[in-house]
Amino acid sequence: MRIYHNQLTNTLHQGFKPVWLIFGDEPWQKNDSLFSIKAHFKQQGFDELIRFSVDDKFDWSLLLQEYQAMSLFSSQRIIELELMTNKLGDKGSKALAQISEQLHPDVLLILHGAKMDAAGQKRKWFKVLEKNGCFLPLYDIEGKQLNQWIQRQARLNNLNLHPDVFLMLAELFEGNLNALTQEIQKLSILFGQQLITVSDAESLLIKQAKFNPFQLIDAMLMGDIKKCVAMLDQLQQDGTAINQLIWFIHKEINQLFIMQEKIAQGDSFATLCKEFRIWDKRKPLYQHAINHITEHNLAYAQARIADVDTISKTNSEFNPFVLLADVLVSLYHGETMKHYSLNYEYA
Repeated sequence: MRIYHNQLTNTLHQGFKPVWLIFGDEPWQKNDSLFSIKAHFKQQGFDELIRFSVDDKFDWSLLLQEYQAMSLFSSQRIIELELMTNKLGDKGSKALAQISEQLHPDVLLILHGAKMDAAGQKRKWFKVLEKNGCFLPLYDIEGKQLNQWIQRQARLNNLNLHPDVFLMLAELFEGNLNALTQEIQKLSILFGQQLITVSDAESLLIKQAKFNPFQLIDAMLMGDIKKCVAMLDQLQQDGTAINQLIWFIHKEINQLFIMQEKIAQGDSFATLCKEFRIWDKRKPLYQHAINHITEHNLAYAQARIADVDTISKTNSEFNPFVLLADVLVSLYHGETMKHYSLNYEYA
């Protein structure tokens, strides 16, 4: 079965599941999920914890031996596998398939790692373990879900927040739930159940929101230019490599260009989503971009980002993050931006 993080507590109380699959890149949810699962089953008598770190050199016979062995210390055990890669190879796939045929109520198996893509979720070992256990995919919490998450954490910490403080927390810490959790705990210690106003919060909160290139692309596809600029500013402060961002944005612009060409030739959006492996959650983002970015603006942005790539490698006088912001604005406002040179110092 498949659940989401906000369903974890209820699922834990719905009966024993011998396998838990936790995959995703959001660190707070992953840490909280692992802690909650292990704490719950420790209360049920699973006192022994065995951990394995699995890389491409891992000896899978060790896992098989451990799963099949009788413990000298506890009749109920938790075996935790941290996957350094989601591509397990033939030996790993066979070992997990073998375990799936020997699942035991006294052994809890937890596997966790980075985001599992659609192809990975279709692998035999994954499908059979998900069928017999619980798959918990971890997605970034943002927008309405982030506001709900903050409200839930405030209740858990008995915080009395002014409504505008909720908005402030969401704006400052989107993309960094670990830092947001720490700030909520800090507010709880300092204020207790006293009403916390905007001025109270402003004096304590530090802007620690951390974003990644994938979130930048999502904002780009939705046409949220203001958010894109804020993300670029934060990514620059975090020391993100400009070449990495150029590669991500260039790749997406090229893909959008190809998708628009194929739609013009009669291909359906659904067909293109399959071809480019666009999963359901991201389909509305691409649909929005295709509907709102013209072919002319895409071509203009393609040329613009090629210039940014050249400038970033040959000229240190310009801020390439500012130039990238120009490219993102051009996607939606190409007719306006064509009047402005990338050589902004002398334009």
